[in-house]
Amino acid sequence: MYDDGYDHAAVERRWQDAWDDASAYRIPDDAEDPTYVLGMYPYPSGQLHMGHVRNYTITDAYARYRRMCGDEVLHPMGWDAFGLPAENAAKERDTNPRDWTFDCIDTMKGQMESMGFGYDWEREITTCTPEYYKWNQWLFTRFLEEGLAEQRDAEVNWCPTCETVLADEQVETEAELCWRCDTPVETRELEQWFLSITEYADELIDYIDELEGWPDSVRQMQRNWIGRQHGTTLQFEVGEARSASDGRGERGEPREHGDDAEYGAVEAFTTRVDTIFGATFFALAPDHPISEELVESDEAVHEFVHHEADPEGDEPNGVETDLTATNPITGEELPVFVADFVLSDVGTGALMGVPGHDHRDHAFAEKMGVDIVPVIAPEPGGGDDPEAPDVSEEAFTEDGVLVNSGEYDGLGSAEARERLTADLEGASHHTQYRLRDWGISRQRYWGTPIPIVHCPDCGAVPVPEEELPVELPEFINTTGNPLDAAEEWKHTSCPECGGDAVRETDTMDTFVDSSWYFLRYVSPDLDDAPFDLDRANDWMPVDQYVGGIEHAVMHLLYSRFVTKTLADHEGLEHREPFTNLLAQGMVQLEGEKMSKSKGNVVSPQAIVSEYGADTARLFMMQAAQPERDFDWSEQGVQSAYRFLSRFKELVEAYAADEIETTDEAGPIAGYVDGEIEAAVVVATEEYDELVFNTAVRGAQSLVGTLRQYRDYTAVHAETVERALSVAIRLLAPVAPHLCEELWETLGEDGFVVDATWPTAAADRETIEKRQRLVENTREDVRQIVDVAGIDDPERIDIVVTPAWKHKALNVAIDSDAPNVIGELMQHDGIKRHGQDAASYGQDLQETREALQRTLDPDTELAALESAAWLIEREFDAEVRVLAADDAPGATAAKAEPSRPAIDIEE
Repeated sequence: MYDDGYDHAAVERRWQDAWDDASAYRIPDDAEDPTYVLGMYPYPSGQLHMGHVRNYTITDAYARYRRMCGDEVLHPMGWDAFGLPAENAAKERDTNPRDWTFDCIDTMKGQMESMGFGYDWEREITTCTPEYYKWNQWLFTRFLEEGLAEQRDAEVNWCPTCETVLADEQVETEAELCWRCDTPVETRELEQWFLSITEYADELIDYIDELEGWPDSVRQMQRNWIGRQHGTTLQFEVGEARSASDGRGERGEPREHGDDAEYGAVEAFTTRVDTIFGATFFALAPDHPISEELVESDEAVHEFVHHEADPEGDEPNGVETDLTATNPITGEELPVFVADFVLSDVGTGALMGVPGHDHRDHAFAEKMGVDIVPVIAPEPGGGDDPEAPDVSEEAFTEDGVLVNSGEYDGLGSAEARERLTADLEGASHHTQYRLRDWGISRQRYWGTPIPIVHCPDCGAVPVPEEELPVELPEFINTTGNPLDAAEEWKHTSCPECGGDAVRETDTMDTFVDSSWYFLRYVSPDLDDAPFDLDRANDWMPVDQYVGGIEHAVMHLLYSRFVTKTLADHEGLEHREPFTNLLAQGMVQLEGEKMSKSKGNVVSPQAIVSEYGADTARLFMMQAAQPERDFDWSEQGVQSAYRFLSRFKELVEAYAADEIETTDEAGPIAGYVDGEIEAAVVVATEEYDELVFNTAVRGAQSLVGTLRQYRDYTAVHAETVERALSVAIRLLAPVAPHLCEELWETLGEDGFVVDATWPTAAADRETIEKRQRLVENTREDVRQIVDVAGIDDPERIDIVVTPAWKHKALNVAIDSDAPNVIGELMQHDGIKRHGQDAASYGQDLQETREALQRTLDPDTELAALESAAWLIEREFDAEVRVLAADDAPGATAAKAEPSRPAIDIEE
């Protein structure tokens, strides 16, 4: 703690209570088109971590800023409360998931309140309550009615530790580990419920380009996950080789496979059928049906599939078989490999290898000794014949002109693809996707029960809407699926025939909860619909959404899908849920992500206790742009605390008349006026773009200027009071508690959270030119004093550039003439300066590409006159700012636009 500190705990508690008493963040239901600001709601683990604090400080600061700009703001919070961690925690503690979850919620809500986050808590939602998950079930039945949900047998990802199914997106790393517990994932075949997200695959990918407020990286991740490819399916006859001759590598003679060695037509998919004449091998995925047969009879294939294949490896690997595939256009027999870079869930699990025109195929062919043949040439120029490229070292992957392709030689790639698809028997145009339907069945207790009753006579029957919600029974601490053991709950009657039936015992993937929760905030207490449609159409979509990059695929993709289905079937008027998205960076410690396992966790509550919430918030926001990772720093926290303490002392000193004031507004007050304008313009632009570090830096600089002014001379009271008012408002979104305190200290009415955001007429370009001019001039003076060894300067003259040099600079910038000097000499006002003009023109010619416009001479003179006190204060010397006409000619001749001449007298 610091001697000049303040009682942050008392300040923060006081204003949190005041906000609560006044319902300061409540938004009425009759608000019209409010600005909707939302941070991704947390899983209630029991403790806020630094990632939470950063996320919610970002959204809170932006929500406060928009409110001060006059917007009505919807800024809610809730709890992603279902999930396996709660179930496991309850088992370990011999309690039930509900009690454990609500205890965690109570703790985390208190921590959020202590951070001063301005939520409308009357809109709080908790997904594990029947009042919420009833509408998950309603949503499921609507999907079922519209043909967008079905139950079918499917191969699924199974985590043996969690004892549940995982979506493809929940299987992580090249080792295929469970996203929760890092257990290797197995494959099982189970009866599962699926939502048909693939029905929306085209719209999901086509609209990505319209999401201009989303990071490019997130949009590309979604494109890649959907994985749409336009191409051709075609048939290759696969069977045992007629001879073990050329192109077979080092495997030797073919082995016997009995009567099953002929497999007939095998379908392959390619986006580049124009390269088919260059196919020199055929490859199968390790889990292709043919590969699975070969595993039983071929030791080498068995060894590769079970011990060597690495689909996520850096290099393609494979093993040659005794089979060949017949190229359908050339009739050539191609060696067949089982290869780990071929994936069964992408395309057909079989592909033709064209090493001359695919980088991966090229690397594989080099490794296996397969021929590499060029069949696509770059487009020739000037009527020349196309020339086959050298593909011995690297594949040529662009479209071009066909060569070495028989009757198709000379065709462009696009035309060849059309012709070959039409000419090849059994070939057809095809669009394929990496995206698979969303399997939502989970064999766990703590989730939304799937509202289906299985009747031996009627089949799978949805629970009628009037009987929703199907509530969870009491928790049973058992292995496997606990709902299977809930006998009394499980046995029921069929809604259609009334006969004995059994409830579905799988629960929903918790991503169902988060796929529409942002709609529930609009009308959280509505009991006859999931959301008020009219209000949702007015209030949605979310204007600014903030969360971690780890949700770029699953949560965001599912939310987009559900929003589109609600638009198609429930009257929602928007088809995308989030207009702007910010993917926040991580808070690290010494370059590493914080985690309990590494023992490098910094507790937000400890920081709040020692330094206060405002300090934690300010440090978070000033440390880096929100999308960047940054290192937590104790020194940075202390620096933020010192700034807030000094800011408080300055305001209190002014309010208590402890600062000497004057009614005379001189040059220094003019300088402060300029700094006020600069801080407002920069902060407004940067808050709009959520670049808080730059916004905060400008406000802090203004406070620093005021402290220097106070220490230097009597201050102009009106200017300083306006500057303090502006600084408080600019910092209020980030440090709200202290700014409320200082707003009151300054004698202002009401809450600063409701105050009007300050405005300024200046433009940012002019402001930045002025600030660079002043700072560069100060730095030039320092450098001259240092290099010349001047210990005690008596007087410092700063001479502004003559007007003709400004004119010359602007002529040079505007001119297209190759010779700048000749252009300058056409202007009498420049030409009359003779050799000086020619010399300056030569300088402009040499630096022409880097020339930039500067302030005009009068503005430059005024800016330096108002800032002269800073140089006087630093060097304790008289400072004169002179126009060129008022200075000695030798000194004035050295001045240039934005680079005044400096003469120092000892």
